[in-house]
Amino acid sequence: MASDATSFTPAGGLADRYASALYAEAEEKRALDQVVTEMAGLGRLIDQSADFRRLLESPTIDATLAVKAALAVLSAEGFSELMQNFVGVVAANRRLRELRSFVAAFAALVAARRGVVTARVISAHPLDDIQLSQLRARLIEAGYGHVEILREVDPSLLGGLVLKIGARLYDSSLKSRLQRLQHAMKGAA
Repeated sequence: MASDATSFTPAGGLADRYASALYAEAEEKRALDQVVTEMAGLGRLIDQSADFRRLLESPTIDATLAVKAALAVLSAEGFSELMQNFVGVVAANRRLRELRSFVAAFAALVAARRGVVTARVISAHPLDDIQLSQLRARLIEAGYGHVEILREVDPSLLGGLVLKIGARLYDSSLKSRLQRLQHAMKGAA
């Protein structure tokens, strides 16, 4: 079954290769659910800790020290040996700067394997629970059975929302409507 994981090759290149390798290893060790949880935790750690992000991204920190520090953080946070080994390999290959993209590629791989579609919704204001459930219902009607909705707020949209599912983009924002109207008026003049 590990060979199925290696057949996942969307446009991500290097990140997808690392994600596929981790997926295959986790599946082989029958620790896939644990690794899925830990990779999500690693993504949150990178997103929420400016110090950890600086450690990963800084070109001035000695590579050996960066590896030791990153592994010490993972150990202190309770990450498994498998995850620590993965980050160790990433660090040994001098790819710590790209660790966040590896986390994202792994999440995409897991979603694809489990048949989950990720929809990224950008709205002018935070969506409430009713709006979110209505959006989910509309997506199910459109044929997207298992949908994970990632929410983002961008006040510059003014109103409406932008929905991205895979390569598809649905833009019903007030900002883009005004831009289209402005473009049409320039063409009519």
